[in-house]
Formats: sequence, C-alpha cells, structure tokens
Amino acid sequence: MTNAGTLHRIPTRPWRWLPWLVASQVVVILVWVLAGWRWGLPLMVASHALFMVPVFLPNSRFYTPVLDRLPDAGDSVWLTIDDGPSEETPALLDLLDQHQAKATFFLVGERALAHPDLVEAILRRGHDLGNHSHTHPQTRFWRLGPVAMRAEIEGCHQALETVSGRPARWYRSVVGMTNPFVAPVLAALGLVRVGWSARGYDGVGCTPEGVMARLLPDLQPGAIVLLHEGAAHGHNLAIIERVLQVLDQRGLKARLPSL
Repeated sequence: MTNAGTLHRIPTRPWRWLPWLVASQVVVILVWVLAGWRWGLPLMVASHALFMVPVFLPNSRFYTPVLDRLPDAGDSVWLTIDDGPSEETPALLDLLDQHQAKATFFLVGERALAHPDLVEAILRRGHDLGNHSHTHPQTRFWRLGPVAMRAEIEGCHQALETVSGRPARWYRSVVGMTNPFVAPVLAALGLVRVGWSARGYDGVGCTPEGVMARLLPDLQPGAIVLLHEGAAHGHNLAIIERVLQVLDQRGLKARLPSL
C-alpha cells in the first residue's frame, strides 16, 4: 500500500532538541542580566513553554518523528485500536472479519502477558501489533523520566515479543504524549511512532453519535484512524462497526501498511 521509505520514522537524532534548550537558556540569562527581570522573567516562561507544550500535542514532531498520515495510500486507511487486549477482543476480531478489514492493535504489555491467547488470535486473523507502553500510566506518562520511560516502552516491547515471537514495529504514546525521553528508546528498539489523523475520542465517556460526528470528516484515503477497545462506556464495538460501515460506503479499505 505504501513503500518502506515513506514510513521510515525511526528517530535518527533523538537528542536534537538539547542544543536548542541550552541556547534558549543562555539567551534568557543574557537578557535577564542586561535588561533585568521585567524582560528576563517573561522570556524564561516563554522559553520553558516552548519545550513543554509539544509534550501534550499528539502529532508534534518536536521531540521525535511521527507518522500521522499514510502517503500514497490510494483507497486505503489504517485502523489502529488502542488499549487491548480486552474482553471485547474476540467480538472485535469477528467484526473486522465480517468487513474484510485489517487493523493494528496497540497493546498494553501487561495486558498482553495476561491474555496471550488473545494476542495469538489477533495475529492469526492477519492483524498487526503495536507497542502502547507496559502499564498505560495515563495520568503521569507525560512526566516520566528516562529510566521509567525506558521501562514502559522496553517492557511492552519485550512482552509482545515474548507472546508473539516477533518484535513490534510500531509505537504509540499513552494519550499521544511524548516527552524528551521517548525518542532514545524508539531509536534503540527501531520503533516508528504512530499518531493519527482521525480521532473521535472514543476512549473516554462518549456516545456513538458524538464519536462519529467527530470522525466522519476525517475518514478519507490515507487516514490513520484512532479507535479503542474495552473502554468503560461500553460503546467501542458499536462505534467500530459504524466506522467499518462508513468505510464500505465510501469504497475505502482498511489495510495494514508495510515497513
């Protein structure tokens, strides 16, 4: 569907932001010394914001490259399903089969280890796996330091390889948040960070109608569609079925990219 070169987003310079950080703080110090705190303080706050805001922007390339659309996709979209495996996985696999659709399941490592049969079923049905951290620390992922971040990403990487017998190629940050310590781990493991271009916010409290209203404009060729399984609201299967129906109506095919 797309060639390997266009999907190559493995970080090659994971610390490229560091010289900019040092330079910005040198400028802050010089301004503070020469012009006083009235200029130095606002500049310091602005410089810190410059490095903090990208952490919370899901498709920001500030700290690491990200694949957020499929180039030269033809009539294809990429379905990506986060947070499994879950008790909904078997029904979800049946639903995908009914529509001859393929998806990448971004799995949580500890959940994969707890349900190896579901991971095996995902692969047996012709789908793919992605790394979505080992424990899914949703509220604190953004502030993990280098040791904890490596443990989350490497832990999931090892879990998926243990269960499936193959290394994952794809990685997605928890809630899309990516701090300075993500890129070095991705570079070491050869992982490509995957974002999205179509999102309905189906991982939190929602209605199928509201999710579809947000998704429909972006269900276009080349879209990377973010979906979830196992959310507490219980609507994920209904939402995914509607997405698959819309893809059929629009003549779009849910296919896996190759790398």
